[in-house]
Amino acid sequence: MQIEKQKLIYKGKAKSVYETNDADYLILHFRDDTSAFNGERVEQLGRKGQVNNRFNAFIMQKLDAAGIETHFEQQLSDDEVLVKRLQMIPVECVVRNFAAGSLVRRLGLEEGQALTPPTYELFFKDDALGDPMVNESLSISLGWATAEQLAQMQALSYQVNDILKKLFDEGGLMLVDFKLEFGVYHDRIVLGDEFSPDGCRIWDKDTKKKLDKDRFRQSLGDVIESYEEVAQRIGVPLN
Repeated sequence: MQIEKQKLIYKGKAKSVYETNDADYLILHFRDDTSAFNGERVEQLGRKGQVNNRFNAFIMQKLDAAGIETHFEQQLSDDEVLVKRLQMIPVECVVRNFAAGSLVRRLGLEEGQALTPPTYELFFKDDALGDPMVNESLSISLGWATAEQLAQMQALSYQVNDILKKLFDEGGLMLVDFKLEFGVYHDRIVLGDEFSPDGCRIWDKDTKKKLDKDRFRQSLGDVIESYEEVAQRIGVPLN
């Protein structure tokens, strides 16, 4: 059956989600919208949708090849991708290799301090509440996920970290931290959402130059140029 895009079912901060004529699949449209501070600041950045779509496709295929099931099926165009339709678990999994962002603010740590071993945190996905930090016990009690699902999500998050730290290191980059989202597909825990510089922190290994969305949050400029630099350094085909 040929997949056809149908009605819009969700519009997030940077992606739109469309139903298809197959109940098992969705189409994600990566837009040029860029937001920060829970949507308080929103701008359009040319090429962003295309860069993030290609970046995400590259990473998802790397993870699939390493044995981690993802929702990625195929890139459809410069800014659209076909994915499995998951029942999303409303908990973000955050892995941190170095201190940055909210961890620095919460604990007064020095930015860039190495975390050995890497840390793992959970956050409830709710923009209105500012994505508050939660724990496994709350996630189970509130019915967001089972203990078994949460254990799988943690194990998979650490596996993703092992794979991607090596990939970025070979490009002269530090994978500082990142977030992942998971869902259920035919009773299996599957990696969903996206992996792009929008959802992780990436620094140059030598200069510590920030090459991720912090360039937008902190008004450092050259946001998309930095995303493209990261892509080129890890081998993402942008054309």
